[in-house]
Order: sequence, then structure tokens, then C-alpha cells
Amino acid sequence: MALKALNLGPKSTEWLANAGITTVDELRSRGSVETFLDVEELGFKLSLNLLYALEGAISDRHWQTVRREEGGELLLRLDMAREARQTQGGYGD
Repeated sequence: MALKALNLGPKSTEWLANAGITTVDELRSRGSVETFLDVEELGFKLSLNLLYALEGAISDRHWQTVRREEGGELLLRLDMAREARQTQGGYGD
């Protein structure tokens, strides 16, 4: 059964399943930033809207509300997480 959550359509849930995320609890546990990077590492061409959609699915808010209210913070967290993965050698190699 596919993941059902606000903001996530068939394509997004397919990407998440490929990254091993099949429930909202798994998404919540992994977090929006780490999940976004996991999906990105699989080679899918993503937009930042997915990051906002993931955070919205976790917090039960529309992705546009997330972007407006905490988009800048999410982008900083994303940059920090990317840098950490590159430092660990597990991303972008």
C-alpha cells in the first residue's frame, strides 16, 4: 500500500518507496531533509518543492505554507546536511 499523506502524490510516494520510506512514521523518523537527500542520491531530479512537501506531510501542513513559514530554515538545514554527507564521503562521490 502506498504512503498516503498531505502533499505527496504518486510520483513522490514512488520516490520515497525507492528510498525505503513507506509510512508517515518512517518519514517522520527520518526527517524531511534526510529523506530529501536520500531520494536525491537515488538520482531523481528533484525540486525544493519536494522538501517543503515532505515537511508538510510530517507536520500536516500544505507545502506552500511550509515554504513561506520556514523555507529559509529548511534550506539552511539542507545545506548543512549535504555538507555533512560530503565530509563523510557518502554523498556526491
